[in-house]
Amino acid sequence: MIIPDLPKNVGAKRALIGINGDRRLFTILDEIHHVPASNPEKVIYLQKLQFEDSRESEFRLGYYMVGKKAGRTRGRWVWAQFALMVHARDLRAIIQKAKKKGWI
Repeated sequence: MIIPDLPKNVGAKRALIGINGDRRLFTILDEIHHVPASNPEKVIYLQKLQFEDSRESEFRLGYYMVGKKAGRTRGRWVWAQFALMVHARDLRAIIQKAKKKGWI
């Protein structure tokens, strides 16, 4: 399978619905990505977010997978909807990148 170019989300505005039903808007200020050696069709992202209703930035850890099912997402990066499972070596790599950027 051909691996598509990685998604670039810096500057993108997104919304989420909180557990209490409130809609919150945020901007992705920066992001780090890491492709695990064990799976080139998965890419882990750590994103630095700025919510419109807050002065503090927050972080989101998530991942994309290359879509497998028939339809418009097949062969494209799809934001995963499940809890991230990651090898210790990959988590260390992400943390090192965050330290290098001065995030932590």
